[in-house]
Amino acid sequence: MDRQSGYLNIFPSVDPGVMQYGSNAGVQSISPYLNVDPAILNQDGPQYIFPEGASRNRGRFELAFSQIGGLIMTGAFLGGVQGFYSGYKQMGAVEQTASIRRTQFLNHISKRGAGTANILGVVAVMYSGFGVIFSWLRGVDDEVNTIAAGTATGLLYKSSSGLRKCGMGGAVGLGLTSMYCLWTSKDRIKQIFHL
Repeated sequence: MDRQSGYLNIFPSVDPGVMQYGSNAGVQSISPYLNVDPAILNQDGPQYIFPEGASRNRGRFELAFSQIGGLIMTGAFLGGVQGFYSGYKQMGAVEQTASIRRTQFLNHISKRGAGTANILGVVAVMYSGFGVIFSWLRGVDDEVNTIAAGTATGLLYKSSSGLRKCGMGGAVGLGLTSMYCLWTSKDRIKQIFHL
């Protein structure tokens, strides 16, 4: 029996992969999966909805979450690698059974990874917090906030170790954030100094 000449004629005569609508003169295709006309969908790329008057860049507070999470994951990885190395070095010197060696090896990795992740996480929270506060106080988000947040983070992180180490921590924060700003803002610096 032919599909077109069936008793109930339940199969359409057009391709079932494409639905059509409209008059015979202007028949247009509709996606069978979405049941909409593909011509009305934007094919230029993704567009995001922003409140009227808002900037299209993420703010300092929104970036804080990815910075904190990224530094925690980086700290866990670097600490895990360091724990792997120290565990491997220690396991070679001590004669123990395989299960004890494996347990101590995993303990080295997890302890060092958690410790380094904790340190970098605390630094990231302090840096992000200072950055958000300085951005809110000044009303602008620029390189000055970044450098001030890095310096304040170094000062606060080492504040319990004495005045000398507190100053060294601030200098390290100032140096790291200054290098970051020089690296990421090359074009802006050239505009400022007319280079």
